[in-house]
Amino acid sequence: MTESVNEIRPDLGLYDYLPWPGRPKITWPGGAKIAVWIAPNIEFYEYDPPNNPTRTPWARPNPDVLQYSHRDYGNRAGWQRMMAAMDRAGFRGSVSLNVALCDHHPEIIRACADRGWEFFSHGIYNTRYVYNMTIEQERAIIRDAFDTVRQHTGQELAGWLSPALSNNLWTMDILSEAGIQYTCDMFHDDQPMPVKVKTGRLISMPYSLEMNDVIVYNSQKVTPRHYGEIIKRQFDQLYKEGDESGTVMCIPLHPYLVGQPHRIEAFAEAIDYIAGHEGVWKATGREIAAHYHASGAYDAMIAAMAAHDRGTR
Repeated sequence: MTESVNEIRPDLGLYDYLPWPGRPKITWPGGAKIAVWIAPNIEFYEYDPPNNPTRTPWARPNPDVLQYSHRDYGNRAGWQRMMAAMDRAGFRGSVSLNVALCDHHPEIIRACADRGWEFFSHGIYNTRYVYNMTIEQERAIIRDAFDTVRQHTGQELAGWLSPALSNNLWTMDILSEAGIQYTCDMFHDDQPMPVKVKTGRLISMPYSLEMNDVIVYNSQKVTPRHYGEIIKRQFDQLYKEGDESGTVMCIPLHPYLVGQPHRIEAFAEAIDYIAGHEGVWKATGREIAAHYHASGAYDAMIAAMAAHDRGTR
């Protein structure tokens, strides 16, 4: 069937479907059943960002002192509590970084880098979306992110989470074109999955809205104790399923939320619980992506998807 310009597509066209029973087995280093990675979003919100006609950063009129200062709490006090809890449990972070923070708060960057944490890009500011940008404007943001992280940490970017999960139709193609290895902008699976791009190899890394403290605290309005239970239940199920094939669990965090004094202990107890199990790979996003490629899992998944597609025609 020929698709007209105005015809609605049935799906995003970014990835293929492959049900669990037909997938090739994923193996993690040391025979681990599950790869667990923690992704602290260390962000900077401008109080008066450039206007974007598609989305307004602040619900209240500018200057929104309330929301700005609440988020600034994470960069002043919250991140230190979060980091201490992760240190105790032996987890390194994969920092979802608004790269302008390298200039605003280099002390935080140094503390993360000294611990061997990974840095991946969450845009320049969390208040600057890619909606309505041209492809060249978006490419410029990607280049800026590479250059800034390299300058301040010596690391080459491997991962990407678009600011406020904003995307254009070409976003995945230009991320892969630039050398990004994994994206966190899709939430469709508990294993890494190949993304359809024009050049290179890009995978969708399991991130999570369900485990994200923004959703849990701001939308679902749960208690800290309940959040700790959610983390443990998610782990228990994916740990069990890891007997058959390696799974991935991500815990996305925001220091201005999880780092509040009344919330930190529930989070700390939950990740201590995870760390107390054998067969857990405490990884970074970069390490998961690298192993996925080196082990042949990417190629095996592509082949299995193609076979499944042929079998359903």
